[in-house]
Amino acid sequence: MSHYIVKRIAMTLPLLLVISFLTFVLNHLSPMDPAEVVLHAQGVPVLTEELIAETRAKLGMDRPLLIQYADWLLASLQLDFGHSFVTGMPVWSLLGPAFLHTVKLTLVSSVLIMLMSIGLGIICALRSGRWLDISVRSVSFLLSSMPAYWLAALLVWLLAVRLDLLPTSGMNGLNSYILPVMVIVAGYAGIYFRMIRSSMLSNMNEDYVLYGRACGLPESKVTMSILRNSMQVAISVFGMAIPVILGSTVVVENVFAWPGLGTLTVKSILSRDFPMIQAYVLILAVAFVLFNTASDVMNALLNPKMRKELR
Repeated sequence: MSHYIVKRIAMTLPLLLVISFLTFVLNHLSPMDPAEVVLHAQGVPVLTEELIAETRAKLGMDRPLLIQYADWLLASLQLDFGHSFVTGMPVWSLLGPAFLHTVKLTLVSSVLIMLMSIGLGIICALRSGRWLDISVRSVSFLLSSMPAYWLAALLVWLLAVRLDLLPTSGMNGLNSYILPVMVIVAGYAGIYFRMIRSSMLSNMNEDYVLYGRACGLPESKVTMSILRNSMQVAISVFGMAIPVILGSTVVVENVFAWPGLGTLTVKSILSRDFPMIQAYVLILAVAFVLFNTASDVMNALLNPKMRKELR
């Protein structure tokens, strides 16, 4: 197993290196010179070629690209993403608190999505074709098809404005989590629950289930075998669900004025604050790769065939 983990991590490192390079060159692909962005943010009324060149030299942008990338990569490994072009503050001093707020929202939502998806997936698979299964699938399809901003506005109008039960925005106590979490869970639980249900139904038709029942095994043991084999799909699904939710909180955070990465990133994009955008993209990309690797390792623990395929 240790051999598999080392080999899987070794496969991940080149991918992370490519991702970091693509993230770094984002500001070089922009039609607007980063030096001009900095000067505009400082309120310089007239931009001259000499002033732009001086600013580029000050930012180190007059050096060869690979040297700039190497310096940026080494600094990023220490969570030093440079300084904001707009505020002049260190990027991590702004991104760190926002990242923690988004992680809190993501973890709460992810736990609820996992519990609901697994629970509903098992129940509906065991009662496939009955009224409960049909009802749950219909409601989940309806909720997952609603745009997040529309559902958020609807919940705010109903629960915050009309009934005055919950706060409409901000992060002020546990009540502030309810509306954003409801929107996120409604959008994703229906999708992942159908995947779990489909995996359960697929395993229920396998030969080992028929053989177990023919041998007189208790139905509880047969069901547990189905669950254990279906968990491989669940681990893969939820391993990628967490970074997906982390990156998709942009709409929810902006609707509810949640002080997280989504809100901060939208402001950075509008102001063309390249260091902030670079750090956000890098964090999300690394999260995708790491969670995917972790889910593969966990699946390998459950399925020895995966370990043999990588040898």
